[in-house]
Amino acid sequence: MTEALILQDPAQGGGTKAAQLILLLHGVGSNAQSMVGLGQAYARSFPNAMVVALNAPEPFMPGTQVQLAGHQWFSIHGVTEDNRPARVTQALPAFEALVRHWQQRSGVDAAGTALVGFSQGAIMALAAAMQPEPVAARTIAIAGRFAALPEAPPHESCTIHLLHGKSDAVMPYRHAIEGALRLKEFGADFTADVLPFIGHELHPDLIELAVEKLAQHIPARLWLKPGEGDDVGEGQKSE
Repeated sequence: MTEALILQDPAQGGGTKAAQLILLLHGVGSNAQSMVGLGQAYARSFPNAMVVALNAPEPFMPGTQVQLAGHQWFSIHGVTEDNRPARVTQALPAFEALVRHWQQRSGVDAAGTALVGFSQGAIMALAAAMQPEPVAARTIAIAGRFAALPEAPPHESCTIHLLHGKSDAVMPYRHAIEGALRLKEFGADFTADVLPFIGHELHPDLIELAVEKLAQHIPARLWLKPGEGDDVGEGQKSE
């Protein structure tokens, strides 16, 4: 598995098993280190969570003139609106295998897993959320987009949060609006927030909002279809 940064592990040193797993997914050309600030914010709010910043499995733009010590979830060399979905689909099995590796290591299943992605990492997180058997119950997409607008609703176990800066010149905020409108058509459990004066960055306001969504948003399934033994408060904590 690719190198990762473990920012918090409750089980380390003989401690208790993690109650949640929060996986952080960087943008294209970047690396796990870029997600440390966000991860530290989650660690403070979720002391019983295992928080891990992942490195994408591919080196950034190999074989090109671009020289950056970064990684990519899929290649953007020659990427277009037409070929992006296929690239994401091709990258998804390795991505999901990476998520399952950390679920096995932490002992946390999909119901207790959150994927938090920035930019290209958000694209991958959203793609995983739309699978018939999603690897995570919570998805937070920061400055991201759907590779292609979904044709079917996400699994009822999924909650999706779209966060975007209105001044984002790299990934225009219209992608968040379009994604939100499609999720609304499906009656999906989601939120969408566009913050003014913020560009393509992990701005402190976006970090604060990302933590708030995971800490305070109660998934609709717990309100609408409470099952035997369900507890709204416990469900919130375990997400």
